[in-house]
Amino acid sequence: MSLQADFEQAVADSKNLAERPDNMTLLKMYALYKQGSLGDAQGERPGMTDFIARAKWDAWNELKGESQDGAMQKYLDLFNDLRG
Repeated sequence: MSLQADFEQAVADSKNLAERPDNMTLLKMYALYKQGSLGDAQGERPGMTDFIARAKWDAWNELKGESQDGAMQKYLDLFNDLRG
């Protein structure tokens, strides 16, 4: 399978992990997913009152410059670690 296909399968399978990852791991997975899917962070940074959206955007923005392929591979590596 290609990296893209493996990534898409891992994203689908991540919803069925035996244990729910902690919030920091979920945030990292979200950021890697967004970077792997769309590239660098887009749009305006959410306002101070939207804590969750702001944390997600900030985590994604920290990956600025990371290649989409690199982010997909890191997502796969993290997913495989969680899966055991």
